Amino acid sequence: MAVPYTFGSATTSIPLSQLDSNFATTITLGNTAIQLGNTVTTLNNMTLGNVTISSGTSNLQTNVANATGVLLEANGGTGTTTGYYGFKNRIINGAMVIDQRNAGASVTPTDGQFITDRFQLRCSQASKFTAQQNQGSVTTPVGFLNYLGFTSSSAYSIASGDYFMIRQQIEGFNTADLGWGTANAKTVTLSFQVYSSLTGTFGGSLQNSAANRTYPFTYTITTANTWTSISIIITGDTTGTWVGATNGAGIIFQLGLGVGSTYSGTAGAWAGANYFSATGSTQFVATTGATFYITGVQLEKGSTATSFDYRPYGTELALCQRYFFLSDATAGYAYYGSGYQAAGYQASYYFYYPVPMRTTATITSNGTWSLVNCTGPLTVADLKGHNVYVNVTGTGVYSLRSGSSGYFTFSAEL
Repeated sequence: MAVPYTFGSATTSIPLSQLDSNFATTITLGNTAIQLGNTVTTLNNMTLGNVTISSGTSNLQTNVANATGVLLEANGGTGTTTGYYGFKNRIINGAMVIDQRNAGASVTPTDGQFITDRFQLRCSQASKFTAQQNQGSVTTPVGFLNYLGFTSSSAYSIASGDYFMIRQQIEGFNTADLGWGTANAKTVTLSFQVYSSLTGTFGGSLQNSAANRTYPFTYTITTANTWTSISIIITGDTTGTWVGATNGAGIIFQLGLGVGSTYSGTAGAWAGANYFSATGSTQFVATTGATFYITGVQLEKGSTATSFDYRPYGTELALCQRYFFLSDATAGYAYYGSGYQAAGYQASYYFYYPVPMRTTATITSNGTWSLVNCTGPLTVADLKGHNVYVNVTGTGVYSLRSGSSGYFTFSAEL
């Protein structure tokens, strides 16, 4: 039977005379009861700080299923009792893992072109830099395998109306809970890893879809050719019009690679203007051969930059495919369908997308197709998939296959 004992003070020792053969004694600390020995330990209304527990060869167990409590988002928690983040990072493909369009190839981007999935380039002038997943093959920061890289092609002199930037438009469904445009607007933290041959103060912005509410910000790279962790706290905008829970653009994240005075504003404050970056920022495109690499981009609720929200590869790919889907361009002579039909009739095949797309996709047919006894293909899309039609030219067997390089792309980007 347990022998009760009450501590006189926090440093009181238990006399050996109070312990039975099972070392089963009840210790009372305030209104907390602790059972030692072969009995169950019960903790009630107890706060422990900087506590070390030594158990010798004994096992310490905790029944997590019965544990309750919330670790605040500001402290790196989920803000829930489940411990499940769900969608902490509002940026998709922030680790630059998915590259459906280019498969790691270098491109000289034009305005509006996407490089790694969900990251779009805006350029007022063409051919000023190249972009590529893992360009330059530098060692990635700890915890990351990929990055998005840029190399300046010339020493371009920025005019007042010029802009060069990388951006991601975040869907309203994924930002509505931030409550921007209301008195309850939530603070967010932007974080990323950056590596550049240049040093100095660089800039970017967060913006609404109407481009009339902007928060320009700056960040500093002090050491060239070294991965630098950046963290920027941004107070939520309590005014302006922000897209809510719809499939429109909720928040637009932008990083300047060279922005003229027309589109640059004062850092650290919300403005009723269309700014892509902050005044006085380093102009990447103004230096021949300059490099700029970025990965680990994260935008999260709260005023603390927490650890990067790694998601399974399949999950990240599916998130990207809501906006862009590439049918297999490498299969070579893959059949889309075949059958028997009378001349003059139309045959169709329905293909489901991997995930429902944000909106009805724009379909582009690429490469060459191999058609037997039919013409086409024609495509009609909806949110869940698309029909491929062929016109049968003669009664008999017909077939449609991709040829050596035929494939479709489906875009529902913002």
